[in-house]
Amino acid sequence: MYKNRKKRTIIIGSLLAILICMTIGYAAFSTQLEIAGSSTVTSNWDIQITGITPGTPTGTGENAVAPSYTATTATMEANLYAPGDAMTYEITIENKGTIDAVLDSITKSDSNNPAIIFETSGVNEGDPLLAGDKTTMTVKISYANVTSQPENLTGELSLTLNYVQKPSGGVTPPEPSGELATDKITELVSTNTNELYTDEHGDIRYYGATPNNYVTFNNELWRIIGVIDGKIKIIRNESLGNMKWNSSNSNNWNNASLKTYLNGEYYNSIEATSKGMISEETYYLGGSTSSNINTLTASGYYNSERDSSQVYSGNPSSTTQHIGLMYPSDYGYAAGSSCLSTALYDYKSSCKNSDYLYSGITEWLQSPYASYSNYAARLVGSVYGNGNGSYVTSSAAVRPVLYLNSNVKITGGDGSQGNAFKLG
Repeated sequence: MYKNRKKRTIIIGSLLAILICMTIGYAAFSTQLEIAGSSTVTSNWDIQITGITPGTPTGTGENAVAPSYTATTATMEANLYAPGDAMTYEITIENKGTIDAVLDSITKSDSNNPAIIFETSGVNEGDPLLAGDKTTMTVKISYANVTSQPENLTGELSLTLNYVQKPSGGVTPPEPSGELATDKITELVSTNTNELYTDEHGDIRYYGATPNNYVTFNNELWRIIGVIDGKIKIIRNESLGNMKWNSSNSNNWNNASLKTYLNGEYYNSIEATSKGMISEETYYLGGSTSSNINTLTASGYYNSERDSSQVYSGNPSSTTQHIGLMYPSDYGYAAGSSCLSTALYDYKSSCKNSDYLYSGITEWLQSPYASYSNYAARLVGSVYGNGNGSYVTSSAAVRPVLYLNSNVKITGGDGSQGNAFKLG
C-alpha cells in the first residue's frame, strides 16, 4: 500500500493473489496428480471475483470437488491421472466499485516441478479494469509428459495480480496503446461519411455494400455494426453453421436452445483475451406482428424490438446475455439512408445489395414473432417473421453478435478486409 504526502490512500497493490498448491503422488499401478488451488482477493475497494467455470477437462482430468467462489475467493481442486491430462478454469474478476483500476504488475513463482505445467491467460500488465467492467482470467494446469517420474514430489505455484488505481500527483500506471474503440468510430463519422452515419436514435452505424468495418476478434474476422447504446457492437463475418432457433416449438428466447448454445458452449470456446472484452448486455425481444410485418421499416423494427407489448403472451420482452443475434433493425439501418423509408419485408433487390449485413444466406435474427408462439425472424435478403422456414425448429445460419466492453481500444488496422482493426 502506498500513500501520498497527505496520508490518503491512493494506490492499493496485491489485490488479487492466486495460490495453487500441488501434491503429486506416484504408485506402481496408478500415477495420479492431485491439485488444489485457491484464488484470494483482499481489498477495501470493490474488485471482486464474480464467477468461475466448472472446469474443462482434457484427457481423464476431473474435478476432485466442484470449483466454487465467493466475492473474495475462488477454489479449484482437480485430479490428473496421466501425462497429457489437464483442467482449465476461467475466473471472472469484476470492478464493482467507482474507482478505475489498472493491472500494474504480475508476479509469478513456482517450484519448477517438471511434472506440472501452470499457464494463465486473459490478463496482461497494463490492462485496465474500469469501474463497472469485468475481465476473465484463464487458469490451466497440466500434467507434463516427463521422461522420468520422481516419487512424492510436491509443487507450489503462485500468481499475484497487482491492481492499482491512478495516484493523484504520482506516476500513472501503464495503459495499453491505442484509442478507445468508441472514440475511434465516433471520430470516423465526420471523415467517413460514405461508410458511417448517426441514426435518429443517436447510434452510429456502418452502412453500404463494402464499408471498411472489419475487426479481428477471437482470431477471426468480424464486422463492426456501429456504436449502439454507447458500446461497440460486432457480428461474426462467417456463420457458425445451420442451427435451430429452438429445438422445442417455442419462441421464448430465454428457453431457446440457441441462446443456451451461444451463451454456454460457444461463449466458453472463445479465447480468453477476446472473451474478456465481451460486455454482458440487455438484448430486446420485441418483434413484428401479423398486422405490421409487411410495413415495418428499420426505425419501425427498432421501436418494436424495445416495445414490451410486441411480444407473444408470456414471453419476456428483454434478456441479459453475452452473445446474441443481429436485430432486424441492425440489418435495416445498414443499407443506408436511401432505404430507411422501405419496409424490411421489401429489401428484395436494391436495398439488400447495398447492405453489407446481407451475406446471401438464410440466417436467424434475434426477434421472436409476436403474433404466434413458434416463429422467429429470419433474413433472406428481406426480413420475415413468419412463413415457411421461420418455424423456430427449422435450421438456418447463425452469426453471433456481441457488445465490447467500454475500455476496449483499437490498437491498429484501418478496417479494411486485409488490414482489419485490431483490439486491445
